[in-house]
Amino acid sequence: MTRHNNGDRTAAVFLLSLGCSKNTVDSERLMAQAVGSGFTFTDEADEADIIIINTCGFILDAKEESINETLAAIGKKEEGNVREVYVMGCLVELYRKELQEEMPEIDGFFGTREMPEVLAAIGARYRRELYDNRCLLTPPHFAWLKISEGCNRHCSFCSIPKIRGPYVSQPMEQLLKEASLLQEAGVKELNVIAQDISLYGYDLYGKSMLNDLVLRLSDMDFEWIRLLYAYPLNFPLEVIDTMRERENVCNYLDMPLQHINERILRSMQRGVGRQETIRLIDSIRDRNPEIMLRTTMLVGYPGETREEFEELLDFVQKARFDRLGCFPYRHEEHAPSYALEDSVSDEEKERRVGELMELQEGIAAANNRRFDGQTVKAVIDTLEEGIAFGRTEFDAPEVDNDVIITLGKHIVAPGDFCFVEIRDTTPHELHGVIVEG
Repeated sequence: MTRHNNGDRTAAVFLLSLGCSKNTVDSERLMAQAVGSGFTFTDEADEADIIIINTCGFILDAKEESINETLAAIGKKEEGNVREVYVMGCLVELYRKELQEEMPEIDGFFGTREMPEVLAAIGARYRRELYDNRCLLTPPHFAWLKISEGCNRHCSFCSIPKIRGPYVSQPMEQLLKEASLLQEAGVKELNVIAQDISLYGYDLYGKSMLNDLVLRLSDMDFEWIRLLYAYPLNFPLEVIDTMRERENVCNYLDMPLQHINERILRSMQRGVGRQETIRLIDSIRDRNPEIMLRTTMLVGYPGETREEFEELLDFVQKARFDRLGCFPYRHEEHAPSYALEDSVSDEEKERRVGELMELQEGIAAANNRRFDGQTVKAVIDTLEEGIAFGRTEFDAPEVDNDVIITLGKHIVAPGDFCFVEIRDTTPHELHGVIVEG
């Protein structure tokens, strides 16, 4: 049951946003709507009258974090430190009934598509005209631009379609307006995200509009525009040409591939096989030799044999991805693969993750050595005593390499772009000094 407060706009709200960048955008929209109704937000839960937790429900670790944070908030309510606690987001989509039964202390549970209801519960009003407004939770120089909601793919290991619903592209004019507001707020780096950017536009315009969108954003003179989370099936390759031709479109693509073995890809319902995957990578690199590719692999999938895993190792060794993440398969009850036998032990899954990441470490070290003595453009993210931490165009926020810069006499601030001469490298870091551009 949802208990509505009386609209006390002097109440301070603490919002905890968990999970992925898509969730972050939802939280930023919610905050802007509440601010529009006169609410204020605090960075300290102990100073809040109301706590809102935007949960993640994708994998077990994320579910556990969401539960633990909710229990901590209940504790603050029971101690009398906060008045109300609301829980929203992905975990609620999957387990609303169970959460309501187990946590009667919570004042309201809301799914991923119930923002007006969350606002009403705290005494705020949803305003359609504020849809494009966001209160950024990222540093002010970069932001996420979520170009669609939901997913039409039916990967067997994934519960996102159940959580987020079918694929819905955001209209291009709305995205351009939102991007303009972000730019006015000081955003210099725009990270284009979705569950699947490859499908953007099909539902609204009858064809892929990703390249058209990227060109329009590029014309707005952002310093950097970056593309994340492309699906390999039907990816519009003209986007790769745009990266090569447009200086402010980063030579970077995040395309999770998950595996390379034909049987496993078929069981995963990826819609793309080994040879199509290899051809796609070759086509991307042929069109744009400067591109850096990030991918994600999933090991320990039901029935994965040692031979199938070694096929994946061999593929990674030959493909030499610039950035690679790896996750152990988790048997999620809301994913289609739950019907399969979870045949690989957790210990073996972790061993395979370790083996693949050790291989990637060597590849990353060799790839980074190419930067020795080179001058690269970097954005400054954070500062410490005499040191700046930044990124190149080849590095997305929060997941990729750092450029560690010894400042000397140079004075920089977060959000500044500068040129850095690389003096040393490791698998995950470039070390250098600022030079005049």
